[in-house]
Amino acid sequence: MNRTELIHRGRRLEWLTLCWNLVEGSVAIAAALAAGSVVVLGFGVDSVVECASSVVLLWRLYAEHKAIDPERIEQLDQRAHRLVGASLFALAAFIALDGGRALLLHQRPEASIAGLGLSAISIPVMLWLARAKRRVAAAIESRALEADSFQTTACMWLSVITLVGAGANAACGWWWADPAAAIAMTYFLVAEGRAAWRGEDSCDGDCHGPT
Repeated sequence: MNRTELIHRGRRLEWLTLCWNLVEGSVAIAAALAAGSVVVLGFGVDSVVECASSVVLLWRLYAEHKAIDPERIEQLDQRAHRLVGASLFALAAFIALDGGRALLLHQRPEASIAGLGLSAISIPVMLWLARAKRRVAAAIESRALEADSFQTTACMWLSVITLVGAGANAACGWWWADPAAAIAMTYFLVAEGRAAWRGEDSCDGDCHGPT
């Protein structure tokens, strides 16, 4: 596969990521509001924020195809990723405060079947997307796409956390597991935010998991 074909494949992967996150975020936020689930809400809002990262990568891949000045691409890319990073920091702060409040006030969320199903489906989807992006990134030597693949990996781990927290609440009635899992989620949100702000690989290599 030549470079042009690889760039086309990278764009297809980013379009798929963008469409998936739009649907995932919309469904998760609606499910979270219906059930009062902090962890599902964090999962959903993160999906919406991640759409911005996909838009940045799509722009970069289309710009490379059109041979736009690489230095200008890098400058605009840095600004865009800092906006994504700031959004993730804000989300982490909101989730930490909301989760802490839910624990202190003993707010009991209802079981979110939609949130459980969505997070379970998201795990293999994000795992496949992360691996596919990493292969293309290595082939075209793109740090931007490689960093995005690590963000996709972090999304997969957020899906795991959501499944565990919402699942424990639904199966065992452990209401506290939902906000506790949401607070645990902030580690990945901050790691993603730092990486996006600096234009680096997410989690500094600590959350690659099985990819």
